Amino acid sequence: MEYIIIIIICVIAIGLLKIGFNVKIKDIKKIKDIGYDKDLNKIADKFEDNKEICKKILDKLDNKDVQIEENSETKSSLYIAISNKIIIANIKDTFTRIQTIAHECLHSVQNRKILIFNFIFSNIFLLYFIAAIFLILFNVGNNLMLYIEIYTILAIIYCVVRNYLETEAMGKAIFVARDYMEDFAKENKEITQDDINILVKNFDILNKMGIPMTNFCLVSGTIVKMIILAVLALV
Repeated sequence: MEYIIIIIICVIAIGLLKIGFNVKIKDIKKIKDIGYDKDLNKIADKFEDNKEICKKILDKLDNKDVQIEENSETKSSLYIAISNKIIIANIKDTFTRIQTIAHECLHSVQNRKILIFNFIFSNIFLLYFIAAIFLILFNVGNNLMLYIEIYTILAIIYCVVRNYLETEAMGKAIFVARDYMEDFAKENKEITQDDINILVKNFDILNKMGIPMTNFCLVSGTIVKMIILAVLALV
């Protein structure tokens, strides 16, 4: 019975989070449409290639030791704290590439202890989830609820740390991207202040939808995993 209650509470929690973060399915399509808008991309194409943008932003952040790698096979750009490397995905066809790169550069200057903790703990959290699946499936131990309780504690820590890192970087990225564009415009007369204002305005539009959606997906994803564990224990 307790597993059914957990499942019900988790489903309700996801519904409440969806309302609280004001997440709408149609926003996903809207974000994609804006991100790949041809007119916005034409403006963004006036700026340097991704690697040069990354170098310039890292210089502005006074962080020149980061390795930069472009990988067209990767779907998501990311900063790997353990190797101090930024991997830039195949984002050349979206105007958001400037803000995305700024986002990853900002990760590189966040508190290193928290970044390393997040990297290690995220992997431990994933491994525990996989281990818990097998422990519950094979009915190891006398108290299967204990595995779900441990998962819950780990999930809270994971979400708090990850949300802090992501929200801070997402919130600052628009300003760092704007600073980069304004500096570059001083050397390139082809770029006008209107061009920059248009891009920044659309960055802001995307952030108002994207930041709450990112937080919702992160938290609801951990809750879904809890539902999976409860369902397995129930079966």
